[in-house]
Amino acid sequence: MATRVRSVGLAVFSADYQLAAAPYIAFMNVEELVAIDVHAHAEISKDGHTALSPRLMFTVDAEHATGHPRIANEEVAESCAAHGDVLIPFGSVDPWKGRAGAREARRLVETHGIRGFKFHPSLQGFAPNDPMAYPLYEAIEELGVPALFHTGQTGIGAGLPGGGGIRLRYSNPMLVDDVAVDFPELRIILAHPSFPWQDEALAVATHKPYVYIDLSGWSPKYFPPSLVRYANSLLRDKVLFGSDYPVITPDRWLADFAKLDIKPEVRPKILKENAVALLGLGKPRP
Repeated sequence: MATRVRSVGLAVFSADYQLAAAPYIAFMNVEELVAIDVHAHAEISKDGHTALSPRLMFTVDAEHATGHPRIANEEVAESCAAHGDVLIPFGSVDPWKGRAGAREARRLVETHGIRGFKFHPSLQGFAPNDPMAYPLYEAIEELGVPALFHTGQTGIGAGLPGGGGIRLRYSNPMLVDDVAVDFPELRIILAHPSFPWQDEALAVATHKPYVYIDLSGWSPKYFPPSLVRYANSLLRDKVLFGSDYPVITPDRWLADFAKLDIKPEVRPKILKENAVALLGLGKPRP
């Protein structure tokens, strides 16, 4: 995995292959971190293999929909473990793998220290509330790690005929609301300001106690006013910093966030404290 973290006080853990395995969490000094980026991508393996075809560059297991081999979760975990002071690994398992995928998720968490899983419904070609994916959600819920879902529009396939086959409707947050109902203990992160469904994302996150929102993929100066209002109030404990690197660098995101009208007492929650609580950092995993 050709990923480097340059910001000394920044813990980066990629959206699909997010960043520092459970056996190595002891090496992460949370007190020294400036922020925790919950959405950064590791897109190229150590042998130069990309997660998708050159036309659709993205790190997620979408073998069923695309036919393109994924980057191995084990490689991601190994690479992150080598930098366990700043990296936390998330994995990606294609939901179309059914019970085999659920078994893989258990193995990845229990043996390789994966700390969560990324889904991109539009790219993986599934509705989040399709029962086909439920064995995998059940395993993730039992393992006690979060599931992060891409929501809203995507740049993947934009401008290609038919959008490269990408169906935007699969990334409507209301489909994830059904998942939150059927798996009430599953920790869920709705990734990105969810254009054109921002209000839907806010409704789900305020209604379901274990649904969070990450702010990745957009410069903070373009955040919808409603998102800023909720981040400052009802969702102050459920909003997370994410950059979507390499789309936006953490340094640029943080610089723009510093200019956003966020209450002083809320700012550290978004940048670090909410992620620390969600991920259980600073305390040993059971």
